[in-house]
Amino acid sequence: MILKNSEKKDNNRLEFQVESDNAEFEQAIRKAYQKNKGQINIPGFRRGKAPLTIIEGMYGREVFYQDALDELAQPAFDKGVEEGKVNFIGMPSIVSADVSEERTAVYTFSVELYPEVELGQYKGLEVEKVPVEVPEEDVDREIESVRKRNARKLSVEDRQAQKGDTANIDYEGFLDAEKTNPFDGGKGENHDLELGSGSFVPGFEDQVIGMTVGEEKDINITFPENYAKDLAGKDVVFHVKVNSITYPELPEPDDDFAQDVSEFDTFKEYKASIRKNLEERRADQAKAAFRNAALEKACENLKADLPETMVKAHIESIIRNFASNYGVNDQNMQVETLASMLGIDEEAMKTAIRPNAERETKLELLVNAIIEAEKIEGTEEELDAYVEKISGSVGASADEIRKYFGKDYILSEFKKEKAMDIIADSAVAVDPAPVEAVEEPAEEEKAASEKKETEEEAE
Repeated sequence: MILKNSEKKDNNRLEFQVESDNAEFEQAIRKAYQKNKGQINIPGFRRGKAPLTIIEGMYGREVFYQDALDELAQPAFDKGVEEGKVNFIGMPSIVSADVSEERTAVYTFSVELYPEVELGQYKGLEVEKVPVEVPEEDVDREIESVRKRNARKLSVEDRQAQKGDTANIDYEGFLDAEKTNPFDGGKGENHDLELGSGSFVPGFEDQVIGMTVGEEKDINITFPENYAKDLAGKDVVFHVKVNSITYPELPEPDDDFAQDVSEFDTFKEYKASIRKNLEERRADQAKAAFRNAALEKACENLKADLPETMVKAHIESIIRNFASNYGVNDQNMQVETLASMLGIDEEAMKTAIRPNAERETKLELLVNAIIEAEKIEGTEEELDAYVEKISGSVGASADEIRKYFGKDYILSEFKKEKAMDIIADSAVAVDPAPVEAVEEPAEEEKAASEKKETEEEAE
């Protein structure tokens, strides 16, 4: 086989021709004959025993051409890619496949080329450092959350429901004031509603506040315009009965509380541990934010046309990952069907999904270019350490990871991470730029400006 020619087309596509010689084509014909002869009946011959020349004489020389062309297509494509050093993406296509009079096969293939990438600066980038701060109120808020989780619920008998209480209610919603036309999904019994949580339609909880145990009343509500289609903007009536009211009694933040919820003996020690955990968590978040900012800056310095094939692949990956959060993991389901199921409309695709896909595509191009520029490889020791690190974070053994993903995939992911480490580890942390204060104009200047605008409008 030989690569005859190649020609770059519009839209970053390349067409190239590969020709197999007569001997290769004849060998493919013989292979097709051996594969199919048992299915051919020729008078005077037992099934499968008719010679090739007899079959060709009866059915024509072209009887096995298509099978032979199919047989040679992949080797021809591989030859063209290897000889032409073609770096392609996506699925290739066969433009044509012809057999000459001399019984040679000529293929024309079309592929989308991997884009030309120009690396900008990716080492020593100046990136604003993210401050790690844990204000006292954040520590107090964390402790308050633990107190709420460990609160006792006490019953209310002698007062009205108030914000922060939990009212156990029965309710039913109607589309008419006479309460003869209930709507779907508008009924509930023994429902615990935390008043002030905002979990019900606006205005509902405010009208439950002030009710007492055993009280029943009608609540008038107007659903928001952006609510479910059948109820959006409609005036409805809810009949509500309060079965019980409880309120939380939080434990005192003292040594006894610390001993109940932690391994510490004193509240002081417990609070110090909360602060330490918050500091460690925010340090990790700051490190991740710094790394992401460095990668973003390196991407901004990259020059490359984003191939639509790669962008679409990332769009599909984003949608499928999103669907998996809802337990939908059918890889055979069309991505368009998934997007419709998830409520991803054209606007969401334009403003959220596609920009993220383009960002991931650019990062992929950047990382691949750095791997090539830095000639990144991985030793056996480095790969073993990488797998051990992964196993600790995903709850699978190193052997399970090696067996499931395979060495090639692990090596590929290791190279990508090492390329991103080069960007992040070489980045220089700088203080954020000071925010310039905007001076308010003096009262005299402001009055003069407003007067001028009024005069201009009058004209």
